[in-house]
Amino acid sequence: MSKESRSFPVQVKWLPLSVIVIISAALMRFVPPPPDLSSEAYFTVILFVASIGAIILNVLPIGAIGIIAITLYATLMGLHGAMNAADADAASKAVTTWMKTALSEFDSTLIWLIVCAFLIARGFIKTGLGRRIALLMIRLFGKRTLGLAYGLAVADLILAPAMPSNTARCGGIIYPIADSLARNYDSLPNDPSSRKLGSFLITAIGTVNDITSATFMTAFTGNLLAVSLAAKMGVQFTFASWFLYACVPCAVALLLVPAFVYTINPPTIKRTPKAPEIARRHLLEMGRMSGAEWLMLVTVILLLVLWVFGNVVHIHATAAAMIGLSFLLLSNILTWEDIKSEKGAWNTLIWFSALLMLAGQLKTLGFTAWFGNSVASQLQSMVGGMNWVIVLLLLNAIYLYIHYFFASGNAQIAALYTVFLGIAAGLGVALPVAAFMLAITSNLYCSLTQYTHARDPILFGSGFVSTAVWWRTGFLVTLLTQAIFFSVGLGWWKICGLY
Repeated sequence: MSKESRSFPVQVKWLPLSVIVIISAALMRFVPPPPDLSSEAYFTVILFVASIGAIILNVLPIGAIGIIAITLYATLMGLHGAMNAADADAASKAVTTWMKTALSEFDSTLIWLIVCAFLIARGFIKTGLGRRIALLMIRLFGKRTLGLAYGLAVADLILAPAMPSNTARCGGIIYPIADSLARNYDSLPNDPSSRKLGSFLITAIGTVNDITSATFMTAFTGNLLAVSLAAKMGVQFTFASWFLYACVPCAVALLLVPAFVYTINPPTIKRTPKAPEIARRHLLEMGRMSGAEWLMLVTVILLLVLWVFGNVVHIHATAAAMIGLSFLLLSNILTWEDIKSEKGAWNTLIWFSALLMLAGQLKTLGFTAWFGNSVASQLQSMVGGMNWVIVLLLLNAIYLYIHYFFASGNAQIAALYTVFLGIAAGLGVALPVAAFMLAITSNLYCSLTQYTHARDPILFGSGFVSTAVWWRTGFLVTLLTQAIFFSVGLGWWKICGLY
C-alpha cells in the first residue's frame, strides 16, 4: 500500500479544540453554577458556548460539530440523569429521555423547510434560470454604471425568496456576471483599474445582498434560525408576515443603498453602453428559455403562492416546499443524485438541529430568562426611564457591531439572538419589534468585513476591493440601513400592528 493511500486528510484543528475542551471541563468541574441556575442549565450553556466557539474557530466542519454536540449532550445529560435516579428503571428512562431531547429538532418542520428550499434552489443554477434573470436585468438597466448595480439588485431580489443560501445567490450567480462586466470594461482585479468599475460593483452586490436576504424569510438560513429562536420566546413569524413587515423598509433600502455605495465608492466609468449588448450576446448564446427553465419558473411561482396563502388553503409552508421539490423530481429538473449531492442542505440539517436543540434547552431549563433578567437588572440603572426605542437602538447597535468578532452570521444568531432578545424584554422593549429588528440586523451586518459571512471571501477574493474600502463601505452602509429601519421600519411596523 502506498504512503498516499495510507494517509488521511487532517480536518481537526486539535489545538483550539483542546483549549475549548479543557476550559469547558474546568468550568464544569471547578466552577459551580450560580445559585438560581440548575446544574442541567449550567451544563447546557457551557456545551452551547463551546459549540459556538468550535464553529467560530473552525475546529471541524460545522456539521461534524453538530453531531458531536448532540452526542455529548445526549450522553453526558443521560449519565447525569441516571446517576441521580432512584432505581434502574428511572435511570433507563432518564437516558432515553435525554437521547430523545438531543434528537428532538430533527423533526422540526422549519429545518425541513430549509432543507427543501436548499434543494429547490439548486434548480436555479442547474437550469440556468438564475443567470438568465440576471442577464435580462443587465439588458434592461445596464446603460449606466449605477443602472448595472440596480439591475443586479433586482435579479438578486427575484431569486431571493426561493434561494436560502445568499452565498450561492450572490457568489454563485450575481458575482460571476459582475466580474465579467468589470473585465469587459478593462477594470481588472489587483490593479488600479479596479476603481473603474469592479470595486463599485462588488461592494454594491454585497451590500444589496444583505437587503434582499432581509426581505424574505426564506432568503437566508439565518432568518429561519432567528424565526425558530423567536418562536421559542413566544413571537411567531410566517413567510407572509415577515414579508409584510420587511417590504417597505427593504424597498427604501434597495433604492438608496446602490446610490449610496456609488457615492462613497465611486467608479470612474459612469456610463456602460456596451453592457446591454454584452448581456444580449450572452442571452443569444443561451438560446430561448428551455422547458426546464419554464418548469423551474412555474415551480417558484407555485411556491410563492403557497407560502403567501398557505393559511388560506391549509397547506403548511414545509409541505409547500416539499410539493415544489417533488414537482422538480417528477419533471426531472432535479434527479436523486442532485438531491444526494447537495451538501449544503444536509450540512444545514445537522448543525441547525444541534444548535436549535441546545438553544431550546437553554430556554426550557431557565437559562435564557435568568440571563436576560440578570443583565437587564444591571443595565436598568443606566437606561431606566429611557424610551424603549432608544434602548432598542443601543442594544441593536451592540448586536450589530459585535459581529466584527464573528466569521459567520448564523454563528452569531445562534449565540446571541436569544440573549439580546431576553435583555430587550427585560428592559421593557416591545418583544415582537425587538425580535424582528434583531432578525433583520442579522442580515445587515454581513458586509461589515471580508470575513463576516461565507459570501464575503468570494467577493473579496476577486481582488477588486481593498480591505480599507471594504471596511469603510460596510460600516457606512450599516449606518444608513439602521437609520432606515429605525425610522421607516418602526413607522411601518406601527401601521402594520407589530406594536
